[in-house]
Amino acid sequence: MDKNNRFTGSDIFAAVICAALFLTNLGLIGSTGRRRAKEAVCLSNLREWGAIAEAHTQANNGYFWASDPGTPCYWWIKYLEEEYRDWKTNRIWFCPEGGEPMFDEYGNRLPTLNIFNAWGIYKGSGLGPNGISGSYALNGYVLTPRPLGGGRTTYEGGVSVTNGWKTPYVAGADSVPVFLDSLRFDVWPKESNGPPSESSAWSGNNMARCCINRHNGATNSLFMDWSARKVGLKELWKLKWHRQFNTNGPWTQAGGVTPTYWPKWMRSFKDY
Repeated sequence: MDKNNRFTGSDIFAAVICAALFLTNLGLIGSTGRRRAKEAVCLSNLREWGAIAEAHTQANNGYFWASDPGTPCYWWIKYLEEEYRDWKTNRIWFCPEGGEPMFDEYGNRLPTLNIFNAWGIYKGSGLGPNGISGSYALNGYVLTPRPLGGGRTTYEGGVSVTNGWKTPYVAGADSVPVFLDSLRFDVWPKESNGPPSESSAWSGNNMARCCINRHNGATNSLFMDWSARKVGLKELWKLKWHRQFNTNGPWTQAGGVTPTYWPKWMRSFKDY
């Protein structure tokens, strides 16, 4: 066989995902199979984002994307490469469990919101012709405030910019989340942020924005070594969000959390 016509591992993986979703639509596999097929698509999306982020940092002296000058790294999505700024042409923005935007194309907000909604659709300067929407967030601590060397000194929530990652070329990159399921396109969790009640995930609590039960007690995350895997919801407090994030904080077993501290909807999930 001509080597140029051989299937690659990614080709085969994509074919398996397509076949699983096709069978799902035909009703030929059960609920467990449908869930796993959706999880596979979600992880595939995150791996694609890993390839995009890796290419960007390699071409930009190790830095992730820019953000609005003078802010704590707000609106980084405006500084993405152009082909990724439009929700209709870039479907890897969407986890299969989070596909309906909270705003429609005319700016009308849904009457009720749940964890399966996507953020957006946001329109305006710097965004694509159809606006931008999605169901993943970037860990805001990987960004560097602009202008470089003269921007804000703290991120949202007050964490010092000196604790940000700024570049993927660090030790322990496999424990640093980069992209994950979320109700906002950026998050700055703190170890003191508690979990959401079932109805409060759409809030200003940065950990609550990504502590959402789209994947059976877990979420999916891309890490800074460009690997992607399933992460238990309680495990979110064990990830190294920024350089000084306390991974033995008050919402971990090492920090003294007990089952009664968790909201009822989370108590049966694995502890960390």
